[in-house]
Amino acid sequence: MTIKKIAFIFLFLSFIFPYSSYSQKYDAIDKIVLKYPKHFSSTESLAERIQTDFTTEHDKARAIYSWIALNIKYDYKSYLNPPKSIRFSYRTEAEKQKQIEALKDKTWQKAFDSQKAVCEGFTLLYQRLASLVGLKSEVIRGDSKRLLSDIGRQNSQSNHAWNTVQIDRKWILVDVTWGQGYYDSNKRAMVNYFNSVYFDTDPKYFFAKHFPDSGVYLNEKLSKDDFLNGPLIFDATIEGDYEILLPNSGIIEANDGDKIIFRIKNISKKDPLFYLKKGQPAKVENPREVRGALEFQVAYDKKMGSFITFFLYQNSIASFKIVPE
Repeated sequence: MTIKKIAFIFLFLSFIFPYSSYSQKYDAIDKIVLKYPKHFSSTESLAERIQTDFTTEHDKARAIYSWIALNIKYDYKSYLNPPKSIRFSYRTEAEKQKQIEALKDKTWQKAFDSQKAVCEGFTLLYQRLASLVGLKSEVIRGDSKRLLSDIGRQNSQSNHAWNTVQIDRKWILVDVTWGQGYYDSNKRAMVNYFNSVYFDTDPKYFFAKHFPDSGVYLNEKLSKDDFLNGPLIFDATIEGDYEILLPNSGIIEANDGDKIIFRIKNISKKDPLFYLKKGQPAKVENPREVRGALEFQVAYDKKMGSFITFFLYQNSIASFKIVPE
């Protein structure tokens, strides 16, 4: 089965199984930000509004995330046709850094004024607003993992950017670009969809989908192999804390008829867990609950194709790549 067909079935399943996601329910902070104007005269005026309405560092960081995610749209045309690299000359390191900062200022200002950006604009605007409300924030560049074809990819790529922000002396992870929506390959267009899961994301999930160019987070080395070869997880996985406990890799060696053992945290026998079998949804059979996780077997059929994806209700939970043993 082709990746395009699988993507179509994902969409099809969303109309079969009803599901209510907490990411669609705005908390108290988001409800206040929803009442903000879509346009402010300056980043300073937006920051002043946030400072007036919120007192804690957490609430301010969240308010910035929510306003950007709700009002800045991903510029897919610019992504497809990126501008040419800007070259400049300098005589000293100080002059170089000054010009780099000027380019960054131009980028966040353009994102704020046009309300369109790619990830660089989102992250720099987040950093700008964070600094105005007294928060430390850094822009991190690295690789992202969002497609079935990313499972088992040989090399990492620098194709994305996100933020860390310090709240009460603790650094948290923020990806406001992914918080504003996603690309629908069937419609060939961006879909605006506010998503809460990429604010203060648990690192175990965040780094399953992101890998920094430095290979390090908070002075700890991250595993590039785990990132490249791990299963593809989805937003619902993060929302429900559905941690994949087995298999230990996203690449499974199996032949026709082999039984593969899976174990997923925080799913019970009562939950409707499905996968695709010969193009049709098939319910997981004879699962058993093991210490807060659901363990089950799937007999691999080569007609299932090169990937197995599990769904809870209509939501994709995890995808694995199958290779011949």
